[in-house]
Amino acid sequence: MVVIVLLTVLLVGYGVYEYAGHIRRVHSIPVRVHVNGTRGKSSVTRLIAAGLRAGGLKTLAKVTGTLPRIIDEHGLEIPITRLHPVNIIEQVKVFRFFHRHRPEAVVVECMAVMPDYQWICEHRFVHATAGVITNARMDHVREMGPSLHNIANSLANTIPEAAPIFTADRRDEVLEIFRKRAVPLRSTVVRTDPTEIDLDIMRRFSYIEHPDNVALALAVCEFCGVDRSTALNGMVAAHPDPGALKVFKVISEGREALFLSALAANDPESTLVTWRRSQELYPIAGKRIVLLNTRGDRFDRSLQLVEMMAKSMDFDLLLSMGESTEMLAPHLRRAGIPGEKVKRIGHLSAEKAWQVIWDEIETDAFVFAMGNAGHGGLAVADLFRKRRVQNG
Repeated sequence: MVVIVLLTVLLVGYGVYEYAGHIRRVHSIPVRVHVNGTRGKSSVTRLIAAGLRAGGLKTLAKVTGTLPRIIDEHGLEIPITRLHPVNIIEQVKVFRFFHRHRPEAVVVECMAVMPDYQWICEHRFVHATAGVITNARMDHVREMGPSLHNIANSLANTIPEAAPIFTADRRDEVLEIFRKRAVPLRSTVVRTDPTEIDLDIMRRFSYIEHPDNVALALAVCEFCGVDRSTALNGMVAAHPDPGALKVFKVISEGREALFLSALAANDPESTLVTWRRSQELYPIAGKRIVLLNTRGDRFDRSLQLVEMMAKSMDFDLLLSMGESTEMLAPHLRRAGIPGEKVKRIGHLSAEKAWQVIWDEIETDAFVFAMGNAGHGGLAVADLFRKRRVQNG
């Protein structure tokens, strides 16, 4: 019994010692930006880090998006190898790495989904000098709750103490939650304005970025002492996330298509934002084709996308591919999508699906893939990538 008590005391003592060391390492870094939100966390983390680097601050960043990695002070990327399941304790190890490089600023993407863990990530690990909540959208409802109110409150767990929280979300319901949660923390909520970011600015990026993300990143960089012009130049020159939305131009048999995969945008709101952004940046005179890839076990998501398409997307042809496409037909009719605008591909190989798509193109077209990446979606997207015009 004495041995057990002694071991327990030693373990607790070691934990206290380690945590004290972590706090010292954290506070040795003058600028700490913690990025949370439903969509755009990785992109905003990268943009802020690039802007701060351009402003002369020695900046390191950590993203947990498509591929988890550390971005060093030169913008070079270091993959994070995980030998065990994802655990928020990883942030402590990351700060140990940061400390060895003596940065002036760090930008860290929140890696937690559960509400309690989000609070721990900020108030025990990062202690941000500037916080970011990109937006609050209906996703991860199992972990954060079934309503927007639940999700906004969960994300608000990373509002820092005595430091501003920046957000691109403009809904009153969400902002009111953030403001109420900010008051006892002596924090202030800063809402950014994407209308400041025009199409000329957005066309400087080599991929589809969102004005919300750019406005948010510029505001944080300005708060940290970097002027907007310098920060923007750094953002444009930086490497995007591997999962960034890129448009591929394909030319074959005298026909031309621009292809955009939005398969990673799981919720209808994010998909619609991407569709509208792509139509602004890449207006074409030809056919607008939507490729909807469905998964049998995520059929409810497909139905949500169908409702959104019927209400908000102006397209010429819907190609339905993947699993359970025959079940989708009555829902398409009920949503008011005319039968002549729908063609069911079903579960074809990538090559056969490619040929069906290409046969629908008369001269030029914009092909917008959405829904799910699995069950053929990613394979079709990869064919467009491989067959793209290299300088297109």
